[in-house]
Amino acid sequence: MKTSGLLTILLVTLGAVLCADRPDKPHVLFMLIDDLGWQDVVCYDLDEPCPYETPNMDKLSRKGVMFLNGYSPSPVCSPSRGAILSGKHPARTMNTTVASGKPPAPFHRRGNSFIAPWCRGGMDPKEYTITQALKDNGYTTGHVGKWHVAINHHAFPQPVDQGFDFSTHYPKNQMARGVQSGMKNRLANFATKNPKDPYRLDENGYPYDHVTGEALKFLEKSKGSPFFLYYASWLVHSPLQSRSQVLLEKYCKKLGVDYPTDPEGWTLEGQRNPYYCAMVETLDYYIGQMLTLLETTEDPRWPGHKLIENTYIIFTSDNGGMEGHHLEVFTDNYPLDKGKIHTREGGVRVPFLISGPGISSQIKSEVVINGLDLYPTLLSLTDSPNKKNQILDGSDLSTLLTQDPQDPSLVTDPRTGKTRNTMFWHFPNGYCQQSTILQDGYKLIYNHMPERPRLELYQLYDTKRKRIDWEEANDLSTKMPKLAQRMERQLLKALKEWEAGMTYYNPHCVRVPIEGKEKVCEVMKIKQVGREMHLQYREKGAKLIRADLIYSLNGNDPGSAWFPAVAKIARDAETKAGKVTATIPDRATHVVFNLIDENNFLVSHPEISKDQLPGPAWVVQP
Repeated sequence: MKTSGLLTILLVTLGAVLCADRPDKPHVLFMLIDDLGWQDVVCYDLDEPCPYETPNMDKLSRKGVMFLNGYSPSPVCSPSRGAILSGKHPARTMNTTVASGKPPAPFHRRGNSFIAPWCRGGMDPKEYTITQALKDNGYTTGHVGKWHVAINHHAFPQPVDQGFDFSTHYPKNQMARGVQSGMKNRLANFATKNPKDPYRLDENGYPYDHVTGEALKFLEKSKGSPFFLYYASWLVHSPLQSRSQVLLEKYCKKLGVDYPTDPEGWTLEGQRNPYYCAMVETLDYYIGQMLTLLETTEDPRWPGHKLIENTYIIFTSDNGGMEGHHLEVFTDNYPLDKGKIHTREGGVRVPFLISGPGISSQIKSEVVINGLDLYPTLLSLTDSPNKKNQILDGSDLSTLLTQDPQDPSLVTDPRTGKTRNTMFWHFPNGYCQQSTILQDGYKLIYNHMPERPRLELYQLYDTKRKRIDWEEANDLSTKMPKLAQRMERQLLKALKEWEAGMTYYNPHCVRVPIEGKEKVCEVMKIKQVGREMHLQYREKGAKLIRADLIYSLNGNDPGSAWFPAVAKIARDAETKAGKVTATIPDRATHVVFNLIDENNFLVSHPEISKDQLPGPAWVVQP
């Protein structure tokens, strides 16, 4: 009887433990992959068989919701990362490209018709990030891998300045880049099983990755409290290389190509680069390591249950796949057009997987979502309060995820409170120079460059979100001019409300004719008077409508960020002469005037070119 009674007590106690309530604050694992294309993951494979092997990503897609219409906030990395962390659209924050923060200047003085606007070199340090919000709600926060939301990898702000308790990413020790630390020769010095090899092969033949190793340590160490881990893999960004010779040989055989003898370049088109194949599989293996830890480790806050049972997992890419450059083909996003650095589908459509407590498994959803949605969604899923007056441009997906992931009416626009049917992208940078609006399946491309057609219109999918023209091959702008013009007005209205920087015309361009360049103003004189800059100019037919003073706090340093300050215009209508004045900001070392006329031409003085920075900028006198 005594034994039976003791057994009963033990069973009751065990049952009580197993039935304990789920901890209020779930864990969060956010995996942001670098340059992973929509067609690089087998579960997203479309039209042509994908040669890459991604069993763990595919497994993750079955654990929750696989979004077929998932998008990044930008076609390049830094703006996407900043937008996800801040919850604000790149156009609003003027952080639209990588390593910027320089005075506007043409790439080629006489060859380029356009001048990209000033944009911030990285995320504003004052932003209240989702990380800080979670930390303020009792979360242990960690970051491993790539950062790159400052003007460069080392610049302020760093992860610990934006709410992370722990970070390891890019110190002087190149090992911090893990397997993506550069190989001097990608056909030599492969990883071995030597314990002293920093990339030593494990029992399964995969090389050790510092980034993933630090992620696993963080998960193990932080399991006793609610944690948020931002896993920012350096894979599959260039350099294209594999530290596993076996994997390289495997994909040469699978692709039916000869094992390379020259370490430079790869010109076979399509998804036929064995280096890239090996990188994708290696990434997949690391994802599997993290999933295995979550699946096999008991949650100390919830005895009898594994960490995976109370962890939200978000997997996506910072932009579309990078298809390569003139020396090497990386991958192919076909049937999507273009890739990274373009606003077409190949540049912004990305893999997007979300799973966790309360979310149904094995769901494929056609609902359109964006990386901007993660901030408000995580606030809801973790019951974290929003900061007072915090502006968030994304939509809260929590109701969609937990009720019906296939019902688009459950996603509301934060601006209107109505069902969201519209998204925007703004990339007036590089040779893309485009802004786009996606609305009810139609995508309008607004070209900023004067030599391109101003508008392009494509129907990506129908009212049921089924595929029609994901290739963006059938331009409807002339067949549906009213729709194109209406969408153009909406796009330009949104960009104006956000005070987004817009592309300017280059008055020195001779490659293409641009109407109005003969009317740009002429600068007569510039001088410093105390803490003011004075510029005199004469109009030659076009009215000056705006002037900025672009300044640097350390202009002699090529890595320095530049910032805009408003300048005042005084114009004599009769003589067409005028003066521009601006107060020199404290600690400014170098300044440049930007003058914009009514025809959208930009004149800089002193004149700046991309290869001259810090160049001939005016040196501020004490």
